[in-house]
Amino acid sequence: MLNYDIYVVYNVYWFEIQLGRDLMSNLGNSSDLVTPEALGLTINSESFVPYYVQIVDHVRELIKKNKLREGQTFFSEGEISQALGISKMPVRQAFQKLRSEGLLVIAKGKRPVVASGRVPWNFQQLRGFSEEMKRRGLVPSARLLSMSLEDPDLEVAQALKLTPGERIYRARRLRLVDGEPVAVVTSYLPARLFAGIDQQDLENQSLYSIFEHNYKRKLQWAEELIGAVVAGEAEAAVLQTSPGSALLIIKETTHDTQNVAIEYSVSLLRGDRYNASVISVRKS
Repeated sequence: MLNYDIYVVYNVYWFEIQLGRDLMSNLGNSSDLVTPEALGLTINSESFVPYYVQIVDHVRELIKKNKLREGQTFFSEGEISQALGISKMPVRQAFQKLRSEGLLVIAKGKRPVVASGRVPWNFQQLRGFSEEMKRRGLVPSARLLSMSLEDPDLEVAQALKLTPGERIYRARRLRLVDGEPVAVVTSYLPARLFAGIDQQDLENQSLYSIFEHNYKRKLQWAEELIGAVVAGEAEAAVLQTSPGSALLIIKETTHDTQNVAIEYSVSLLRGDRYNASVISVRKS
């Protein structure tokens, strides 16, 4: 019998896998670059719109019109600030914004690279949303939409291997990157394991951090089921997207080092910010 190890990777533009390393090593040639003036990258000093917003809007438009192509090298902060005759601060703000939207990939010692418009997220390793976003130099945050103690439905009870009569906490949170909504995550937690978790600060603390530090539940592994759905009116309103737009749905069961299922979650992620790739490794 053949065994297959399946690794789920969010976003094919994750530059720390080997393909990404090869791509980055081949980029950065000055021949790919034109001047900011040639691209028409300008700012209006008389406008009330902040400089960094003007830069972001212009770069978005250049990508949309295919004047900047995915994988193409971009200018440094210094080159942009010099060409526009402004300080580096608004340029740095613009780069951070473009990076949060997945439109620029910025690696230390490399020129920025034009990307696809999706937030990089690697799930080959078990990391929470906050951990992964911080690791990428982005600013994650959360807004608690609801928290309740209730009876589980069959799907939740089976995933968490609950006994009859057990109750669960249901926490629904909006996840944001640099202040922009990217996902709605509903977490189901066994009440017997997480008594009083409704009193924890779920907006300013990582849920994984609460598991490990407050409840001494060290995480070990998770199983994900990935699918696609369309946004209803309620989801679209929360995620600030259009009803009927594509969403990535991820159903995940997280286990601790004792192989106990401690969380079942259902995540709805904006399809314009995420995609999924599966790498299968064949073992004899």
